[in-house]
Amino acid sequence: MTAVSMQKVMAIKSYQTQAQMLVKNYLLADPFIPYTSILGGILACKVAYDLTQLISSFYIKTYPGLTKIQRIEWNNRGISTIHAIFVSALSLYFVFWSELFSDQRRADLIVFRSSPLSIFVLGVSVGYFLSDLGMILWLYPSLGGIEYVIHHSFSGIAVAYSMFTGEAQLYTYMVLISEVTTPEINMRWYLDTAGMKRSSAYLINGVIIFFGWLVS
Repeated sequence: MTAVSMQKVMAIKSYQTQAQMLVKNYLLADPFIPYTSILGGILACKVAYDLTQLISSFYIKTYPGLTKIQRIEWNNRGISTIHAIFVSALSLYFVFWSELFSDQRRADLIVFRSSPLSIFVLGVSVGYFLSDLGMILWLYPSLGGIEYVIHHSFSGIAVAYSMFTGEAQLYTYMVLISEVTTPEINMRWYLDTAGMKRSSAYLINGVIIFFGWLVS
Protein backbone atom coordinates (compact mmCIF):
# COMPACT_ATOMS: atom_id res chain seq x y z
CA MET A 1 0.00 0.00 0.00
CA THR A 2 2.86 2.33 0.84
CA ALA A 3 4.57 1.65 -2.49
CA VAL A 4 1.34 2.36 -4.38
CA SER A 5 0.82 5.59 -2.44
CA MET A 6 4.38 6.70 -3.17
CA GLN A 7 3.84 6.03 -6.88
CA LYS A 8 0.69 8.16 -6.85
CA VAL A 9 2.49 10.97 -5.06
CA MET A 10 5.37 10.85 -7.53
CA ALA A 11 2.93 10.83 -10.48
CA ILE A 12 1.08 13.85 -9.09
CA LYS A 13 4.35 15.71 -8.53
CA SER A 14 5.43 14.86 -12.07
CA TYR A 15 2.22 16.31 -13.53
CA GLN A 16 2.57 19.39 -11.33
CA THR A 17 6.13 19.92 -12.58
CA GLN A 18 5.03 19.57 -16.20
CA ALA A 19 2.18 22.02 -15.64
CA GLN A 20 4.55 24.51 -14.00
CA MET A 21 6.99 24.19 -16.91
CA LEU A 22 4.15 24.81 -19.38
CA VAL A 23 3.04 27.93 -17.53
CA LYS A 24 6.60 29.23 -17.04
CA ASN A 25 7.98 28.51 -20.51
CA TYR A 26 4.90 29.28 -22.60
CA LEU A 27 2.04 31.14 -20.93
CA LEU A 28 4.19 33.48 -18.82
CA ALA A 29 7.32 33.66 -20.95
CA ASP A 30 6.37 37.08 -22.34
CA PRO A 31 2.83 37.92 -21.23
CA PHE A 32 2.84 41.49 -22.47
CA ILE A 33 2.56 40.77 -26.20
CA PRO A 34 0.19 37.75 -26.23
CA TYR A 35 -2.38 39.01 -23.77
CA THR A 36 -2.41 42.65 -24.83
CA SER A 37 -2.71 41.62 -28.48
CA ILE A 38 -5.71 39.43 -27.63
CA LEU A 39 -7.34 42.29 -25.73
CA GLY A 40 -6.45 44.62 -28.59
CA GLY A 41 -8.09 42.25 -31.03
CA ILE A 42 -11.28 42.17 -28.95
CA LEU A 43 -11.31 45.97 -28.71
CA ALA A 44 -10.69 46.28 -32.46
CA CYS A 45 -13.72 44.05 -33.09
CA LYS A 46 -15.90 46.38 -31.03
CA VAL A 47 -14.59 49.42 -32.94
CA ALA A 48 -15.11 47.67 -36.30
CA TYR A 49 -18.68 46.74 -35.34
CA ASP A 50 -19.55 50.31 -34.38
CA LEU A 51 -17.90 51.79 -37.48
CA THR A 52 -19.72 49.35 -39.76
CA GLN A 53 -23.01 50.30 -38.11
CA LEU A 54 -22.29 54.03 -38.37
CA ILE A 55 -21.11 54.01 -41.99
CA SER A 56 -23.90 51.68 -43.15
CA SER A 57 -26.55 53.87 -41.51
CA PHE A 58 -25.40 56.87 -43.53
CA TYR A 59 -24.38 55.38 -46.88
CA ILE A 60 -26.32 52.11 -47.37
CA LYS A 61 -29.93 52.84 -48.31
CA THR A 62 -31.20 49.34 -47.60
CA TYR A 63 -29.56 49.10 -44.16
CA PRO A 64 -32.31 50.85 -42.12
CA GLY A 65 -34.92 48.53 -43.65
CA LEU A 66 -33.19 45.35 -42.47
CA THR A 67 -34.44 43.34 -39.54
CA LYS A 68 -32.59 43.62 -36.21
CA ILE A 69 -30.79 40.29 -36.65
CA GLN A 70 -29.86 41.19 -40.24
CA ARG A 71 -28.30 44.45 -39.07
CA ILE A 72 -26.37 42.58 -36.38
CA GLU A 73 -25.06 40.09 -38.93
CA TRP A 74 -24.27 42.95 -41.32
CA ASN A 75 -22.14 44.64 -38.67
CA ASN A 76 -20.61 41.32 -37.62
CA ARG A 77 -19.51 40.65 -41.19
CA GLY A 78 -17.83 44.06 -41.12
CA ILE A 79 -15.66 42.76 -38.29
CA SER A 80 -14.98 39.59 -40.24
CA THR A 81 -13.97 41.53 -43.35
CA ILE A 82 -11.57 43.86 -41.53
CA HIS A 83 -9.96 40.93 -39.69
CA ALA A 84 -9.60 38.98 -42.93
CA ILE A 85 -7.88 41.88 -44.72
CA PHE A 86 -5.56 42.43 -41.76
CA VAL A 87 -4.56 38.82 -41.14
CA SER A 88 -4.31 37.75 -44.80
CA ALA A 89 -2.08 40.74 -45.64
CA LEU A 90 0.25 39.98 -42.72
CA SER A 91 0.16 36.26 -43.52
CA LEU A 92 1.28 36.93 -47.09
CA TYR A 93 4.07 39.12 -45.73
CA PHE A 94 5.34 36.50 -43.28
CA VAL A 95 5.15 33.61 -45.75
CA PHE A 96 6.63 35.27 -48.83
CA TRP A 97 8.63 38.35 -47.82
CA SER A 98 9.62 38.28 -44.17
CA GLU A 99 13.15 37.22 -43.27
CA LEU A 100 11.79 35.50 -40.16
CA PHE A 101 11.06 32.30 -42.07
CA SER A 102 13.84 32.62 -44.65
CA ASP A 103 16.41 29.81 -44.90
CA GLN A 104 19.07 32.16 -46.24
CA ARG A 105 19.68 34.13 -43.05
CA ARG A 106 19.02 31.68 -40.21
CA ALA A 107 20.10 28.13 -39.45
CA ASP A 108 17.60 27.22 -36.69
CA LEU A 109 14.55 25.07 -37.34
CA ILE A 110 11.85 27.02 -39.14
CA VAL A 111 9.09 25.37 -37.10
CA PHE A 112 10.29 27.07 -33.89
CA ARG A 113 10.72 30.59 -35.24
CA SER A 114 8.66 33.52 -34.00
CA SER A 115 8.98 37.25 -33.43
CA PRO A 116 7.13 39.90 -31.41
CA LEU A 117 5.25 40.95 -34.56
CA SER A 118 4.27 37.40 -35.52
CA ILE A 119 3.02 36.78 -31.96
CA PHE A 120 1.09 40.08 -31.97
CA VAL A 121 -0.72 39.33 -35.23
CA LEU A 122 -1.77 35.89 -34.03
CA GLY A 123 -2.97 37.43 -30.75
CA VAL A 124 -5.19 39.87 -32.63
CA SER A 125 -6.60 36.93 -34.58
CA VAL A 126 -7.30 35.03 -31.35
CA GLY A 127 -9.13 38.11 -30.07
CA TYR A 128 -11.26 38.10 -33.21
CA PHE A 129 -12.13 34.41 -32.91
CA LEU A 130 -13.11 34.90 -29.26
CA SER A 131 -15.28 37.92 -30.07
CA ASP A 132 -16.99 36.29 -33.03
CA LEU A 133 -17.55 33.04 -31.15
CA GLY A 134 -19.07 35.01 -28.28
CA MET A 135 -21.53 36.71 -30.63
CA ILE A 136 -22.42 33.41 -32.30
CA LEU A 137 -23.13 31.74 -28.95
CA TRP A 138 -25.02 34.77 -27.59
CA LEU A 139 -27.36 34.90 -30.60
CA TYR A 140 -27.27 31.18 -31.42
CA PRO A 141 -28.34 30.02 -33.95
CA SER A 142 -29.09 33.33 -35.71
CA LEU A 143 -25.48 34.02 -36.77
CA GLY A 144 -24.58 30.40 -37.51
CA GLY A 145 -25.15 26.83 -36.42
CA ILE A 146 -22.94 24.28 -34.72
CA GLU A 147 -20.56 24.22 -37.68
CA TYR A 148 -19.62 27.85 -36.98
CA VAL A 149 -19.07 27.08 -33.29
CA ILE A 150 -16.80 24.14 -34.16
CA HIS A 151 -14.89 26.11 -36.80
CA HIS A 152 -14.24 29.11 -34.56
CA SER A 153 -13.38 26.96 -31.54
CA PHE A 154 -10.78 24.83 -33.34
CA SER A 155 -9.41 27.80 -35.27
CA GLY A 156 -9.02 29.88 -32.12
CA ILE A 157 -7.37 27.01 -30.23
CA ALA A 158 -4.92 26.30 -33.06
CA VAL A 159 -3.93 29.95 -33.48
CA ALA A 160 -3.63 30.42 -29.71
CA TYR A 161 -1.39 27.36 -29.39
CA SER A 162 0.92 28.64 -32.10
CA MET A 163 1.00 32.08 -30.50
CA PHE A 164 1.74 30.92 -26.94
CA THR A 165 4.29 28.22 -27.84
CA GLY A 166 5.95 29.95 -30.81
CA GLU A 167 5.70 26.68 -32.73
CA ALA A 168 4.58 26.16 -36.34
CA GLN A 169 3.82 29.84 -36.89
CA LEU A 170 4.86 29.65 -40.55
CA TYR A 171 2.30 26.91 -41.20
CA THR A 172 -0.33 28.79 -39.21
CA TYR A 173 0.19 31.82 -41.44
CA MET A 174 0.04 29.62 -44.53
CA VAL A 175 -3.43 28.48 -43.44
CA LEU A 176 -4.52 32.02 -42.56
CA ILE A 177 -3.77 33.14 -46.13
CA SER A 178 -7.10 31.50 -47.02
CA GLU A 179 -8.78 34.42 -45.21
CA VAL A 180 -8.17 36.37 -48.41
CA THR A 181 -11.49 34.99 -49.71
CA THR A 182 -13.52 36.09 -46.67
CA PRO A 183 -14.16 39.71 -47.84
CA GLU A 184 -15.56 38.39 -51.14
CA ILE A 185 -17.78 35.88 -49.33
CA ASN A 186 -19.07 38.64 -47.08
CA MET A 187 -19.64 40.88 -50.10
CA ARG A 188 -21.71 38.10 -51.64
CA TRP A 189 -23.91 38.10 -48.54
CA TYR A 190 -24.11 41.93 -48.53
CA LEU A 191 -25.22 42.03 -52.18
CA ASP A 192 -27.78 39.28 -51.63
CA THR A 193 -29.21 40.98 -48.53
CA ALA A 194 -29.35 44.32 -50.34
CA GLY A 195 -31.42 42.75 -53.16
CA MET A 196 -28.60 42.83 -55.75
CA LYS A 197 -28.33 39.09 -56.40
CA ARG A 198 -29.03 39.57 -60.12
CA SER A 199 -26.55 42.42 -60.54
CA SER A 200 -23.27 42.25 -62.46
CA ALA A 201 -21.44 43.04 -59.23
CA TYR A 202 -22.77 39.80 -57.72
CA LEU A 203 -21.56 37.81 -60.74
CA ILE A 204 -18.12 39.43 -60.76
CA ASN A 205 -17.76 38.85 -57.04
CA GLY A 206 -18.56 35.17 -57.55
CA VAL A 207 -15.83 34.86 -60.18
CA ILE A 208 -13.35 36.54 -57.80
CA ILE A 209 -14.29 34.06 -55.06
CA PHE A 210 -13.67 31.15 -57.43
CA PHE A 211 -10.22 32.32 -58.47
CA GLY A 212 -9.42 33.36 -54.90
CA TRP A 213 -10.02 29.83 -53.68
CA LEU A 214 -7.87 28.43 -56.49
CA VAL A 215 -4.97 30.70 -55.55
CA SER A 216 -5.22 30.36 -51.76
